[in-house]
Amino acid sequence: HPADFQDVNHMVIFGFGFFLMVLRRYGFSSTGFNFLLIVLGVQYSVLVEDFSVFLGVQEDEAGMRSVAKAVVSMTAVVISTGAVLGKANPVQLIVMTLVELIFFSISRCINRTFLQVPEHLSLMHVHLFGAYFGLAVTSRFPEPPSGLDKSRSTPKSDLFSMLGTVFVWVFWPSFNSLLADSKQEAVLNTYLALAVSAVAAFMLSALTSKDGKFRMAHIHSAVLAGGVTVSYTADTIQHPWIAMILGLLGSVITILGSHCLQRCFNLALKLQDTSGVHFTFGLPAVLGAVACVVLCVVEEGIVEQWNDLSSLGYLVFVDIGAFCQTISTALVTGLITGLILNIKLLKAVHVSKYFDDQLYWEVSLKLISD
Repeated sequence: HPADFQDVNHMVIFGFGFFLMVLRRYGFSSTGFNFLLIVLGVQYSVLVEDFSVFLGVQEDEAGMRSVAKAVVSMTAVVISTGAVLGKANPVQLIVMTLVELIFFSISRCINRTFLQVPEHLSLMHVHLFGAYFGLAVTSRFPEPPSGLDKSRSTPKSDLFSMLGTVFVWVFWPSFNSLLADSKQEAVLNTYLALAVSAVAAFMLSALTSKDGKFRMAHIHSAVLAGGVTVSYTADTIQHPWIAMILGLLGSVITILGSHCLQRCFNLALKLQDTSGVHFTFGLPAVLGAVACVVLCVVEEGIVEQWNDLSSLGYLVFVDIGAFCQTISTALVTGLITGLILNIKLLKAVHVSKYFDDQLYWEVSLKLISD
């Protein structure tokens, strides 16, 4: 439906554009480059889909649905951009966009062809693919100096980022229901999961901070966890309380993940996950994939009374196989893309010039001093 498509378009361009404004001197680039990559990537993704139809690996679909799938696919690129934010120049980001869309299309094709995953479910792996592809890419970039002032946020950048978060939150039910079979159930379950994750985010933020105050970084990431977690099962959940539990678990794993991963995982692997996409999108997506398997087992067990274990085992194998294939492809292709982006031809940015708009935009001295 055109209205649903516009909701998702607003979410991806406006919502994610401001969502990425987490750096004090990288606001122009966060919103501007996001817009450029999306309008370029949607056109490119439509061409990739048409080429897949030409090769016979995919059925031809109506124009509006094809564009809608392209916008959803671009979410993977936006999430990956959050991981390398401030470190890649525009040419590198464009190359990453073109390469990632091809690899994501191949990953979806494998899931559809060999694992018989439905079309809309193969697209819902977008969060998982985007997060781990971005982490793999950013691991190939030089690590910036510790304590770099430009890598910090300010109250103004946090406010703009929260504005983007609110927009993404509002439009997320449309995102999960855009290509779903049961749109009303998808909207209802997504909204409930988002609402619970938002409440849990405020509670957990106050509980985990030393002085009992809310932390904007927690709210910024954890309020979206519910939408990511129910993305696989939004249109199949029959009981609202299940969606609410998934929203709660998504918020918990996001905030706990932000504590543990930033202090241990990122330091050990020397990852500079600029926007925290791993615990904002990656971990909730993993939780959602696990929940999809569990709910499948429980539902089939109730319906079939555990009589046909071979059929149940096949369904579990398909879900686990699609998850493993997606995350493996994202990591391997992300590492390859990271190596490509650092060749001399693309003129990688020196670490001393990371996280700075001045390199690409005309910026007034007053804005720099602010």
